[in-house]
Parts: sequence; C-alpha cells; structure tokens
Amino acid sequence: MKLRAWGLTDVGQKREHNEDSLLVLEDVGLFAVADGMGGHTGGDRASGMAVEILEREMRKVDMASLAASGAGLGPDGDDPPGQALERAARAAGRAIYDAANADTSLAGMGTTLTAMLIFGGRLYLAHVGDSRAYLYRDDRLEQLSVDHTWIEEQVRAGFMTPEEASNSDLRHIVTRSVGYERDVRVDRLAMPTLMGDCFVLCSDGLSNYIDERELRTYMQGNYYSELPRLLVDGANQLGGEDNITCVVVYVANDGSDG
Repeated sequence: MKLRAWGLTDVGQKREHNEDSLLVLEDVGLFAVADGMGGHTGGDRASGMAVEILEREMRKVDMASLAASGAGLGPDGDDPPGQALERAARAAGRAIYDAANADTSLAGMGTTLTAMLIFGGRLYLAHVGDSRAYLYRDDRLEQLSVDHTWIEEQVRAGFMTPEEASNSDLRHIVTRSVGYERDVRVDRLAMPTLMGDCFVLCSDGLSNYIDERELRTYMQGNYYSELPRLLVDGANQLGGEDNITCVVVYVANDGSDG
C-alpha cells in the first residue's frame, strides 16, 4: 500500500488573511485541516499551532510499538494509534488555550481540527469543529465526520430539516473548537482502508459551496492529484467568501495519481 496526497489552501475572494492551515505528511501517514477563528491574528495563530503541534506530537510516537500493542481493536479509534492521535489533538488544544490566556490580543482564539492517520491498514480520525472528512469508495461518497455546529445539533434533534439548516444564517456557529477551552472533547473513528480509497479533508470554505453530490462528480471525472486545485477554484467561482482548504489522500498500490 502506498499513500499519495495533495493539499492546497487559498485565501478566497473576500478575506484579506488566510486563517486555515493544512498538514500533508505521506511518510507518517498524517494529514489534517484546521480552520482558525478569533480575528486574523488569532485565527491564523491557532490553526498554525494546531497542525504544528499535531505533527510534533505524532512524530514522537513509536509507531512500531503501537503496531506491536495491537492496532485495529475497535471502530471508535480506542486503540493505541487512535489514542495517540487524540492525545496530540488535545495537546494542541491546551497549547492554544494557554497562548490565548498569555496574550490578550489572542483572547478567544481557537480552531477546527480534522486529522487523519493511516497506519497498519486502518484509518484513524480525530475531529473537532466543522471542517470535514469524506471517503470516496466504490463510486460512493460518505461524510465520516460530524459537524460540531448549532445547526447540526438542531437537525439531529429533529428541530430543523436539512433544507432549513442549509439556508439558515446560523449555520456557521461552531459548538466545539480546539483551544477555546483548555480541554476539548475529540470525536474519534477507526476503520479499515482498502486499495483505491480516496479521502478528502476540507474546511467549510469548500463544503459550504460544494455539496456531497457535486464533490462526488468532481471525484468521478478527474485525477485525484488535480482535485485540490479544481475544488478550490470551484468554491472561489461560487463566491469564495471564506478561506478554502482541501487535502486529498489516495490509497494506492503503486505511485499512481488515481
């Protein structure tokens, strides 16, 4: 199995600063998207810290020991690789919170974080906020993450339909972020990977413009290596009111681009 990955971040059409960050580490099998909040200084700082600390903490992990300790024990990531990824995300949260409390200009900063580790033939996902993770397999597209937004909570509780949610002015209210509080609850997921799987991580600057049906169409008709640029361009053409970030990861049996 060989991983091929590509990523792109763009300021969009309306913002002056890019508060998104991304991480693409094929050698580690580690990938992430973070969408900062808290003003252009705080947002950029928070998302940058999130991916930097995620990388630092995961590079400390002895992956051989994780493999020996028994990876692949459960669907919720409650095994050593999933636990390591969650610890790294929570370490980022503590560091961001402490930085915000040490500098009043950064008060209230935080970030989404959607991080993915592919290790031992399995995907491990750690997720906070409203950035998204998708899986494209056998011509089907599935959203793996759950948006931590007020609107999503209303839909899941049956108080609002998906159609009402998509048109609501409140759809951008995030209910969970990395760094806003010192300890954050991280959603985890684990699942086997298959040859030919393609994963997409993106900020809401992309998912707000390109829905699942449209994303599936993009994935059907293009080389995966071209997707980040095509998707970012597509979101910009539809308005580009936010920063736009996309990471595409392809599970290949050779060095092909899908």
